[in-house]
Amino acid sequence: MRSIILALALGAAALPAMAEAQGAQPQMPPIVGTRLDISATGESIRVPDVAIISAGVVTRAPTAGAAIQQNSARMDRVLAALKRAGVEDRDVQTSSISLNPEYRYQENRPPELVAYSASNQVSIRFRDIRNSGKILDALVAEGANQINGPTLTIDKPEAALDEARVNAVANGRARADLYARALGKRVSRLVSVSEGGGNYYPPPPMPMAERSMAAQAADTKIVAGEQKLQVTISMVFELQ
Repeated sequence: MRSIILALALGAAALPAMAEAQGAQPQMPPIVGTRLDISATGESIRVPDVAIISAGVVTRAPTAGAAIQQNSARMDRVLAALKRAGVEDRDVQTSSISLNPEYRYQENRPPELVAYSASNQVSIRFRDIRNSGKILDALVAEGANQINGPTLTIDKPEAALDEARVNAVANGRARADLYARALGKRVSRLVSVSEGGGNYYPPPPMPMAERSMAAQAADTKIVAGEQKLQVTISMVFELQ
């Protein structure tokens, strides 16, 4: 019995040491040469494949009920036009609905209520940029009288960001070699790498004036252009 108790006690005493050994992380060899910290940026270029545009209907009537009713009827036609054009339900989202009274102000007289203004705005994601201008013209023909945008974006930027990451690493290493040569040294090893984040910078939305029914014959064109995607990383090198 004593031998069993002694064995259990020895095993229990060994557990903390084993856990500590398993939890210990391998230590990075200390830098004995010159430490060099580099911030490097990599880029990739892509053509935007999605346009996001805000379209809406603004109506004005003597009463709140009439303004809302007229607005709802015209917005139904706008949504139907989107569906006929092949825009999926998942790419249309209501962004704002408002109803506001309008007053006439005259000197020395209380404000006079003259009308109500109703607004309904939807955000539309166009996955076929080439045809988005034609769809906008169709929306105007169906009653949309307020259009803003577009914001041009890339639907799935992951592959382009990975390309930018590879370029960032190459740029960082090339810059480290440059510093090493200037100092009469060589790059001994890469100590660490950290990413500051991947971003892409779409151009700001281009303002589009409110369009009336008289503009329904216009031929709106949206030009995609190019967008730059960037990733910035921090690298630490040891020079010998």
